[in-house]
Amino acid sequence: MFDLVTKHKRILQVFLVLCLVPFAFFGLESYTRAVGGREEVANVEGSPISRRELEDALREQMDRLQQMFGRDFDLAAVDTPDFRQRVLEALIADRVVTLEVARHNMVLPRQAVIDEIMRAPEFQEDGRFSPARYEGYLRTRGLSDAANVETLRVQAPASRLLSAVSATAIQPRAVAERLLELEGQRREVSEAAFPAEAYLSQVRPDEGALKAYYDANPDEFKVAERVRAEFLVLSAEDLARGEAVSEDELKKAYDERLASGRLGVAEQRRASHILVKTKEEADRLLAEAKKAPQRFADLAKKHSQDSGSAEKGGDLGFFAVGDMVKPFAEAVFAMKPDEIAGPVQSEFGFHVVRLTGIQPGKVRSFEDMKAELSAELGKQKAGHKFAESAEGFNNLVYEQSDSLKAAAERYKLKVQTSGWISKGAPAEGLLNHPKLLAALFSSDAVQQRRNTDAVEVARGTLVAARVLEHQPASQRKFEDVGTEVEARVKRREAAALARKEGAAKLAQLQASGGDAGLKWSAPLQVSRRAAAGLSPDALRLVLSADASKLPAHVGADRGERGYVIYRLVRVLPPDPVPEQQKNEELARLDRQAGAAQVDAYVASLRARAKIEINPAQLEKKQ
Repeated sequence: MFDLVTKHKRILQVFLVLCLVPFAFFGLESYTRAVGGREEVANVEGSPISRRELEDALREQMDRLQQMFGRDFDLAAVDTPDFRQRVLEALIADRVVTLEVARHNMVLPRQAVIDEIMRAPEFQEDGRFSPARYEGYLRTRGLSDAANVETLRVQAPASRLLSAVSATAIQPRAVAERLLELEGQRREVSEAAFPAEAYLSQVRPDEGALKAYYDANPDEFKVAERVRAEFLVLSAEDLARGEAVSEDELKKAYDERLASGRLGVAEQRRASHILVKTKEEADRLLAEAKKAPQRFADLAKKHSQDSGSAEKGGDLGFFAVGDMVKPFAEAVFAMKPDEIAGPVQSEFGFHVVRLTGIQPGKVRSFEDMKAELSAELGKQKAGHKFAESAEGFNNLVYEQSDSLKAAAERYKLKVQTSGWISKGAPAEGLLNHPKLLAALFSSDAVQQRRNTDAVEVARGTLVAARVLEHQPASQRKFEDVGTEVEARVKRREAAALARKEGAAKLAQLQASGGDAGLKWSAPLQVSRRAAAGLSPDALRLVLSADASKLPAHVGADRGERGYVIYRLVRVLPPDPVPEQQKNEELARLDRQAGAAQVDAYVASLRARAKIEINPAQLEKKQ
């Protein structure tokens, strides 16, 4: 179908409309059932959310985390049941909104969606719709044309609906300014610490305590399950390096760009102007300028209301035709060198114009463009080759699942070998992807020694792997970890002693004041915007402490690090901020109020909807 797109847009549109006939008859519910599959994680008003949808959403979130924190970020640490539940909750929220859109017939016309796809920048190549780019987009998301168009028909109005709901939030300025004041409020505190290390010498656990701790916490002394793997990487970037571009291809691409006018550097002109409000004044100044052209700069400095150029004698520098408002540009590009013309009317007023310079346009030569064209064409060819190869690569590692050799030979790839990878820990390089790691520790990979599926670990990069060696999780013997157990028990008991003494000192301070014989640190200022090293829990305690009578004291448990008492000495007003920053902060609070309004609206939709969750499907597959 896509071979006809650029020449036969109407054929594409008609074909898509025909593909979407089932949705016209059966609506969104039919669509979601069709893509939901048999593995339902949840069901919202009869509209299923499939396991694949959940896995795709999880992968997108993991990709975002890696983009934010780098490829070495431990994705396995965040792939928890709680994280999966939160992603599912987001999918359910999205589904109740889209069902509301469908229920009230707010979906976009299919034709409008098709036109938007044709115009979308990400699907353009050389200024035209690229079938290959669109196909690649659909393939990476496991979508068909019909499913993509139908989804977009609902997503756009859903977004507008939520924007409208957000706009209904009313945040009185007085309330917002009070919130800003509280956010900026500073509190001056000193601290007295009770570090666990100071109590270690007082702790002498006996053998029974050590054995009891070991028996109660067996997971702390396990050797994690681990594997060593071999793997293949199919990468568009690597394919690009191997894609030679012939001289004929380069010349053809150059000629196409030349014919389309995209190789030229546009003509630029330099002009000066005098901007005034009335035509009468412009006529008078035009006559004076023509009578004495050498006085044009002086006239501009004295009379022009364009403050940016007036002090420079009206000089606007060089500009292309599209850089200025249309009436002004048309006049300048029709003038002769040193000509003075006008008045030219624009939305800003009336201009008296003098043309002071011309830089002719020029066309970049083939030699100038050669390296750029070679890189661009190589990348395009690699993209097409990757799109063509991806499905075959995945099929081959699946069909010949007992070895990666066939896929390596077919696609001329090197079989690489990993070091040991522990379950639940990050892997090195491209293997550090949650979906690929989950596949490596699955029963198919570990017990049957089958290849994993080809996993897209980054845009344009597929990895398939196979377990070479496997070591199951094992329990370390008490005799082997005695020193480690003793250190953990001593640390825990020392922290308990620190908490006990800290809590007693806090009670003494709150009862009788004074300094309780404690050594206090130098004061530091903290606020909701600047924690000054305090933990979130400690900062919350300090900022919520009753400041009506000072000094005030609060205590914070630091877990195995011990205990700390904070002494609130002074409450200070916020630092003054520029008006622009204040307005930005007020706008942020308005957005927060709008987000809260949206949350409340979505919650009301959820409360009315029948929602069923399948906990078994929510669990991570091993």
